[in-house]
Amino acid sequence: MKQHKRAITEKICPLEIAVNTISGKWKVPIIWQINEGKKRPSEFLRGIKEVDRRVLNQQLKEMESDGLITKKIFNELPPRVEYSLTELGEKLVKVLWELNEWGKLLI
Repeated sequence: MKQHKRAITEKICPLEIAVNTISGKWKVPIIWQINEGKKRPSEFLRGIKEVDRRVLNQQLKEMESDGLITKKIFNELPPRVEYSLTELGEKLVKVLWELNEWGKLLI
């Protein structure tokens, strides 16, 4: 998991860390997609039509670094990669469902 570097005297705000972890235009849509099951990069591109491959790869790397998803590389030709949620990512899904319900109150 990514270490959030702060001065020892500076207070760490868990909410700020959480929001920064899921900030990024495509991270929440990626989480919703992967919540349905393991996904390959091409499946994300089909499911999130507006995302650029380069941006998708960057966001996937950040999410992997933050411990939200895992990447499995299969030793075969052509190469195959699958992403899945970690336990931490599954906990995030629960929070996002609650946020979704809260959002309904704003409609």
